[in-house]
Amino acid sequence: MSISQLQTKAARYIAIEGPIGVGKTALARRLANSLSADLVLEEVEENPFLERFYRDGRSAALPAQMFFLFARARQIEDLRQPDLFSSVRISDYLFTRDRLFAELNLDAEELKLYDQIAENLDVEAPVPDLVIYLQASVDVLMRRLARRNAVCDRFIERSYLERLTDAYARFFHAYDDGPLLIVNASQIDPVNNETDYEQLFHQIERTTGGRHFFNPVAAALA
Repeated sequence: MSISQLQTKAARYIAIEGPIGVGKTALARRLANSLSADLVLEEVEENPFLERFYRDGRSAALPAQMFFLFARARQIEDLRQPDLFSSVRISDYLFTRDRLFAELNLDAEELKLYDQIAENLDVEAPVPDLVIYLQASVDVLMRRLARRNAVCDRFIERSYLERLTDAYARFFHAYDDGPLLIVNASQIDPVNNETDYEQLFHQIERTTGGRHFFNPVAAALA
């Protein structure tokens, strides 16, 4: 694997995105390991309101969202600090999609409060040199959540995943901040399948600008 080739390119900050259960954190870990990169992970397990949100819905939506906003703001400040000893930084989330979840989960008054606080935080999030957007069908996401069997995952309803995947599709349809690689992750497993990972890694090497699609299954059937 041509690790040095990727390290010499401009992609020093790579963000991996996608709906719950699609495998973004696991892929971020594997990429970071391949590249000896710094790993920036969303503080999901540390959020004390998340399980109550998935279990009860609206009653815990605002505190869960605010916890993530403050945690991400702290991490973004760290990302903005130059690190001469790290060639690449890999993150399992994109800061600017935080409002996607706010719009999805908060009512009108809560969203207004969220916007006021976010504006006061005045976070200048660095734009990733590459965003990798993992797509998968709701059926696939449900199966992967069941297999992962985390405590919070047991309370995630299919209807919520449907709304979430639609929100992600709209978000990235309009995304134009930088290079974007859209990956059909429904029928590949780049975390546990070596061939899938090699193919995806080489696509990442080739993606230096614009919008690209990675769908090796469709290509094989063509």
